[in-house]
Amino acid sequence: MSLNTMSDMIQDTSAGLFKVHQSVFTDPELFVREQETIFNNCWIYVGHEAEIPKSGNFIARTVVGRKIIFVRDSKGQVRVFFNTCRHWGAMVCRHHRGTTTSFQCFYHGWTYNTSGHLIGLPDKDAYPDTMDREDLGLVSPPKVDSYRGFVFMSLNSAIISLHDYLAGAKKYIDLVVDQAIDGMEIIGGEQKYGSRANWKLLAVNSVDVYHAAPAHQTYFEYLKSIGVDFSNSYRLPGKAMDLGNGHTVVEFEAPWGRPIAKWAPYFPSEQQPEIEKTRLLLEARYGLDRAYRMTQTSRNMLIFPNLNINDHVAIVIRTYNAPSPDSMEVTNWALAPKNESGFNRALRLDNFLTFLGPGGFATPDDVEAFESCQRAFANREVTWVDVSKGASKQEAAATDELQMRVFWRQWHRLIQNPELTHSNALVTTAQP
Repeated sequence: MSLNTMSDMIQDTSAGLFKVHQSVFTDPELFVREQETIFNNCWIYVGHEAEIPKSGNFIARTVVGRKIIFVRDSKGQVRVFFNTCRHWGAMVCRHHRGTTTSFQCFYHGWTYNTSGHLIGLPDKDAYPDTMDREDLGLVSPPKVDSYRGFVFMSLNSAIISLHDYLAGAKKYIDLVVDQAIDGMEIIGGEQKYGSRANWKLLAVNSVDVYHAAPAHQTYFEYLKSIGVDFSNSYRLPGKAMDLGNGHTVVEFEAPWGRPIAKWAPYFPSEQQPEIEKTRLLLEARYGLDRAYRMTQTSRNMLIFPNLNINDHVAIVIRTYNAPSPDSMEVTNWALAPKNESGFNRALRLDNFLTFLGPGGFATPDDVEAFESCQRAFANREVTWVDVSKGASKQEAAATDELQMRVFWRQWHRLIQNPELTHSNALVTTAQP
């Protein structure tokens, strides 16, 4: 696919109309270029430090098609390594998660400690004296960094710092993390599911409030049955914002309760004093305005290209890999304050599973929508997807499509100019 063809993938007109060519979801050549120019050049989420709280804790997972080990070493430092032996290239870690002091390759027995150093070399006397064992440790991605416990890696050694890359998203991460008096933790393990659809459909769906009323009618009927009025879901109070570098957030007020500190009549009455106490603590610590946003408002955030942090009925971290143009592999984690009561934890998990889990009300609806779109993209005569809602407004409402346009504009920039992620590139517009 030529650069001229790629430049025609987006129609972004002065008249306010915004369209995306349907081939961006199906073209195999574009998919390959996407891996090279976007996933190999951006900061990509690896995991949360709370997943590996103790020295020796490790998780093996796949990030942008690479097998990696996410581990806390013997000194407590969080590290990321490619899961590849320096001898013949076999995986040195074949367990999904656990605790260890070393990783030993099953093929020839080369052994590495949790800091990545080569510490075991069978029949070492047979190797030449010129071999430098210090140079044969496990390899880390070119860049690894973290912000507030969220760990990222990049395959691009020239990328801008993670701090600059996150731009305006940092303060929304802060709104999530600062809810916890004693810090955050990941609840249990993780949830995994797949979809026969292009990954970008989930990226934009994750910040799309407009689809909620028609697509999630069953959930709204359930809410109505427990006394929650969601009759005006097309006009939720809130707004969408461009956070810079393709990151975007939609922040809104919704009628549901929030385990952090928004009691609702359908919650058990015995929880109300604890929820009110937490709200007062946060108000004292952060002031009325910031505490109100933490406790009373909800937000869905997309960190470009493939990380969602959704903070409403529960806190969900979601990321997705793309094995092919028409498939994705999705992973969910539940984030929660440490030391919250059993009441609040049970409520949080119920909210997480009831709405956001793979078997909940929302996710199956969304997966069906993605796959319906992907099947219909076979109708090549229907060329464009329209993303114009709210384009002529000064301030985008929560149910408009500014947030999707933010994603597509960054995607389009990088498909044509991957060097925009380099240290000499300007950060794109970030609103406060």
